[in-house]
Formats: sequence, structure tokens, C-alpha cells
Amino acid sequence: MATYPLSEAFVDGDVLSASDVNSTNEGVNDLAFGQFNAQTGTSYTLVLTDVAKVISLTNAAAITLTVPPNSSVAFPTGTQLLLYQGGAGQVTITAGAGVTIRSQDSKLKMYGQYAVAGILKIGTDEWVAFGNLST
Repeated sequence: MATYPLSEAFVDGDVLSASDVNSTNEGVNDLAFGQFNAQTGTSYTLVLTDVAKVISLTNAAAITLTVPPNSSVAFPTGTQLLLYQGGAGQVTITAGAGVTIRSQDSKLKMYGQYAVAGILKIGTDEWVAFGNLST
């Protein structure tokens, strides 16, 4: 059985079995957002299994979300992670050792409860934050 990494494009004429599709980066169902990773603590560090999930961060107290360096968690360049602040505790996106997070006007805090934002990996240890963010 051939396995195809998510970053490899299929071409016209490829014939894929169900097992081929299921081996494509955890299966076709994981290629679309919809699964939640519910976090209720006051800190969370991203992990590779967060890809294609909505990271829900819910607490009454402030929450620190850490983006780890590529040497710890090797997200592919182009990875997008969707963040949702479900509680009153404001989420702050922080950079792990050696990580740079860029954003418009250096905004790295989610605006408030029910805010949605995201981060996009644009280089080995470089990300851009976007969405409903404040300073």
C-alpha cells in the first residue's frame, strides 16, 4: 500500500484505495476542520495532533498558548491552526524558544470570549497570527 503525505499532491490518473486515503495524514476525515481539542487549563503547548483541529481554550483565568520550536514539534510549513476562546480568560499566544510570531500591530491576545483566531506557519520557526486579536 502506498502512503501519501499531506504535502504531496495527487496527479490525474492516480488510483487510490480506501486504505491509501486513510493513510494520508491520519485519514481524509482529519483533512477538514471539525474535531475539537478542548483545553481547560491555564496553559497549553501545541502538539502535532492539533493539525486540522479547532483548539478550544476555555477557562475563567488567563490562558497562555505556546507555539513550540520546530525542533520540538515539526509542524509542516503552511500548517494553519484554528483557535477558539470559549471562556472569559483571555488567551495570549506566546512564542517558544527561538520562535517568532508575527501579527498586525503585534497583536497576540485573543479579543475576548467567543473570539476566533488562527496561526499560520510561514517558516521553520516563524508563524503569523491572524483573526480576532488585540494588544
